Amino acid sequence: MSVTTPDLSMPDLSRIDPRTVDAADQTARYWTSKERGPIKPGSEAHKRAMCTMFHETFNPYKPSVLAWPKLDQETQDKITSLPIWDIAVQTEGKARLRMAAYARQLMAIDPDMGKTIELNGWEENRHKEVLSRLVEVYGIPLEPEPPYVEPRDPEWAYMVTGYSECIDSFFAFGLFELAKRSGFFPAELVETFEPVIQEECRHILLFANWVAWHRANLPIHKRIWFEMRVAAVYAFLGWERIGIARGIDDGPEGKKAGKPQDNNFTVNGSKAVSNEDIKVFDLMRICLEENDRRFSGYDSRLLRPTTLPTLVRIALRFVPKRKDATPAVQAA
Repeated sequence: MSVTTPDLSMPDLSRIDPRTVDAADQTARYWTSKERGPIKPGSEAHKRAMCTMFHETFNPYKPSVLAWPKLDQETQDKITSLPIWDIAVQTEGKARLRMAAYARQLMAIDPDMGKTIELNGWEENRHKEVLSRLVEVYGIPLEPEPPYVEPRDPEWAYMVTGYSECIDSFFAFGLFELAKRSGFFPAELVETFEPVIQEECRHILLFANWVAWHRANLPIHKRIWFEMRVAAVYAFLGWERIGIARGIDDGPEGKKAGKPQDNNFTVNGSKAVSNEDIKVFDLMRICLEENDRRFSGYDSRLLRPTTLPTLVRIALRFVPKRKDATPAVQAA
């Protein structure tokens, strides 16, 4: 197979037929492979399907140029006060660099996979540009960005980014839907950011299938090492979140510097997107519903991230639904 990198120039939406924009948005959400029969993880058909999916669902329009709506002062204050913006911008900056580095490493081994992850890195950079525009439009102050350093181990860096996105996106899907249901933020703002959230779904769909494809093609001794690295990534991400949850933001003098940032916002940020008192397990149910909904448009033969959704489903079996669940949670 041979994949073709799409045009990556930023389009001028004012010169594009709105029907073209809407059609691209639909294509980015619904995709079925032309491969026949079951798709075995690690097979050439599997690689063709995941790479083709990512390229054919590429959306050159909506995530590229977003028209940020004018907000009233109260809403703008809510946006500005969210403790996520520095981490969000820096996370996308690191993701772009890590994916670009791993894509270069793959180019000599598997050009099709390399081109696909290269496109993923380009989209991460587009997310960073989108966030940069948002903070500029709404006057959100940011700390100076740190230098972005090329990773010494590109595969490890790619795994850290991929698993981190799988965790954060699961909660982000639920929080985004909660914000939409509650009306805490204006509908125009929620809808403006919608295509970026769906793009994250594509990213973790690709990553979940890369993990399965990569694992299946490793000899047994390398596969054992790979599984050890997966466990180490989860341990690293858990430690990272515990550290930030405790408020670690140490400057060179060992003292807390700058604004407090919360990398666990996707886990505990329901109060920032809703006036309702949402219990954690009610939020988990919304996260599961949204996770399933966002993946439902893609070929079911492609693998989905399963670790966190499975753990949440198991936990919810032991928690009965509350009869006094809030309207925001009851809404379908």
